[in-house]
Amino acid sequence: MKKTPAAPRGFLLRAFLWMTLWVKRGVCLVIGVFLLVQLWFFGWILWWKWTPPLETHFMRIRLMELRQQDPKATLRYQWVDYARISGNLKRAVIAAEDARFVEHEGFDWVGIQVAIEKNRKKGRLVAGGSTLTQQLAKNLFLSPRRSLSRKGQEALITLMIETLWDKQRIFEVYLNVIEWGNGVFGAEAAARHYYQTSAARLSPWQAARLAAMTPNPRYYDTHRKTAYLAWKTTLIQSRMPVARLP
Repeated sequence: MKKTPAAPRGFLLRAFLWMTLWVKRGVCLVIGVFLLVQLWFFGWILWWKWTPPLETHFMRIRLMELRQQDPKATLRYQWVDYARISGNLKRAVIAAEDARFVEHEGFDWVGIQVAIEKNRKKGRLVAGGSTLTQQLAKNLFLSPRRSLSRKGQEALITLMIETLWDKQRIFEVYLNVIEWGNGVFGAEAAARHYYQTSAARLSPWQAARLAAMTPNPRYYDTHRKTAYLAWKTTLIQSRMPVARLP
């Protein structure tokens, strides 16, 4: 019986070791890039703990879209401190978007279960269950496109924000950077765009109406008199007195 030559066996062993080495290097490279990206997010979140964001990724996306139609288009965005935002708007947004905001640590598991049940009954996606912190994470760094990888990154950023910021800072940044119309971002710009007033002077009804717009602000910017928007405004206004603020 002929024996397998030693040379081919040695070649196969060296090839296997070479492939194993490069697989390990590839895995290490992927892990390294992933960690660097997380460090980049962490650094910005730490910086924004004390300084207002000049822009968000959502803002950049919307500005590019607007400039495809008008090269001179600009965004309406003006930062205002937490104390200069009406308590009416704060209560309205909490009542509309995240009633357990002051209680959870970034993820509202009760809300997620409710959203899953609603989606199951409707047979389609009608509720998301995202908290204010999750929405903020998406607006600051990510795109509006839905995918598992984006949701995973959103979850990691949410944990960073909840770890580094207190609830009042989270809410302050959220109210300042949320999209509220076509090229309109933040409470101050929204108050002036819709009601020609400041964020500090919004009435309960005005605040409830702005909160009702948040799921689809660009649509309601041009469809301000829909029956659904009127109904949602009334519902939110009825819930505002029990909203808990940070």
